[in-house]
Amino acid sequence: MPLELLLLSRDPEVIRVFRPTLEKLSITVEVCRGARSGSEILSSERFDAIIVDCDDLQDGLQVLEAIRTGSSNKNAVAFAIVNGTTTQKAFQMGANFVLQKPVSQVSAMRCLSTAMNSMTSERRRYFRHPVELPAVISFSQSADLKATMTNLSDGGMAIYFRGNFPKGGITKISFQLNGVAGTLECKGQIAWMDGAGRAGIRFTEMPKSQRQQLQEWLAQKAVGEESRG
Repeated sequence: MPLELLLLSRDPEVIRVFRPTLEKLSITVEVCRGARSGSEILSSERFDAIIVDCDDLQDGLQVLEAIRTGSSNKNAVAFAIVNGTTTQKAFQMGANFVLQKPVSQVSAMRCLSTAMNSMTSERRRYFRHPVELPAVISFSQSADLKATMTNLSDGGMAIYFRGNFPKGGITKISFQLNGVAGTLECKGQIAWMDGAGRAGIRFTEMPKSQRQQLQEWLAQKAVGEESRG
């Protein structure tokens, strides 16, 4: 599974430089041209790395700082592209790497290549495995929801469901993994919902023994993905 990167910039030259560079490194890129929509994506999806064009994008520095205070991407490798902003300020906001405009393909390649080990390590920590397995979600004010897990990580799951999402907080999540005996049960909370029957759930509490089972299962899947890649 390729590394995934979010590029936040409205500058066509920045996008033109980074697209072929990321392609050479086999890194999948999602381009977002707005700070607000970028913040929404960052709150619901996890990336191995994030590039923020701090000067071109309104509130770009605030987005960079918010990465470190959020839960989904606080450990992602962060790149800041600056022009009027000082390098020191970008580092203070949470950047791991800073590039000055104009950015060349040579400097982009050098910076991204240097960060590859960190990005790969982060991917292994937060590996998301695509699945198609049933899950039962219990609520405090509604009947149980039978859903289908579409991906699973150490920190949570994405699900697909039919009908309306039940009201009330989640009291329990139950699911089984192929090759693992018994049912795993944990507590969680909604991280995001798209209005089209898809939602993300963040695990908030899980018994230590079951957490270990999940981590070992995911580690085996990650090794399999890397060997196929």
